[in-house]
Amino acid sequence: MTLLALIGVKALYLLFVWLAAAIAGAWLSERKGYGEKAGLASGLLLTFVGPLIWLLIPAKAHSRWKTEGPFPKRQSA
Repeated sequence: MTLLALIGVKALYLLFVWLAAAIAGAWLSERKGYGEKAGLASGLLLTFVGPLIWLLIPAKAHSRWKTEGPFPKRQSA
């Protein structure tokens, strides 16, 4: 029974990594002006290298990556 439990924990951690890669890919592609779907697809299909690819792809001219910078500015409350 413990063997199945260990496999379940590893699967859960891999699921979290897979979902984090999808979120990161979608966020990066949307900020670079290509739309969220392209980054989501690359993050889901190319788990570890999907977000890294989006770091290398150049941003479009009027994207938020070019106008605001790589990271969004924090809103002062």
